[in-house]
Amino acid sequence: MPAIGSRGGSASLVRASLAIHQPPTSLEGGLGGRIGQVEFQFNPSQLQLTRSASWSAQPSVGYARGAPPEFVGAQPASLELEVFLDASAKPGASKVQKKVDLLLSCCEVYPPSLSTNRPSPPWVRFSWGSFNTVQFVAHVDSVSATYTLFSPTGEPTRATCNLTLTEVPLATKGQNPTSGALSARRVHRVVAGDTLQSLAWREYGDATGWRVIAEANGIDDPMRLATGTELLLPAINDTGG
Repeated sequence: MPAIGSRGGSASLVRASLAIHQPPTSLEGGLGGRIGQVEFQFNPSQLQLTRSASWSAQPSVGYARGAPPEFVGAQPASLELEVFLDASAKPGASKVQKKVDLLLSCCEVYPPSLSTNRPSPPWVRFSWGSFNTVQFVAHVDSVSATYTLFSPTGEPTRATCNLTLTEVPLATKGQNPTSGALSARRVHRVVAGDTLQSLAWREYGDATGWRVIAEANGIDDPMRLATGTELLLPAINDTGG
């Protein structure tokens, strides 16, 4: 497969990243608030993207070499990628282990989700500039970490992580009787200190998304949020982000 990008530090001004989000609380839910993000120090040297379709053929005596197949549906995409982490130039840095732990947590149940009807590991979204083909909501099937360099105290300073992501299909807008409505939402109860900007940053990683929250809740004055008010927070795919 041809290489995409480069590990060279100056090969690209746009860095790939993996955003890690809270899982939804229902089957119709979209991405929840951002838990963390792994910024790639070096862009991947290659990405392996797989898409497949399912076909079915019923035996029939009318065909000498088998009946024509019938398309029965598309399968979620899968993406395999490598994350290279290196802090060897910064003695005492613990960023490598923290990032590896964050990636490994994507295969463990997100603790706050235990109190919901759908305990789940976090969901993720890989992004790399304008490469839209690989930018989809996904869950992490596997993470393998290989540590290749350590400090005198045994702290890992270099590691390579191989990830396998599987696309999470989201409902297409307008395919249900409530066509035109937001495809998925979360509910947040306002607490002291909350602002629309802070909620947008927490949910989408972008404070300018406050306008979407305001519109979804019919808020005319974004500076006045009453404590205890329940706000609908549109899923990230409804924000245009």
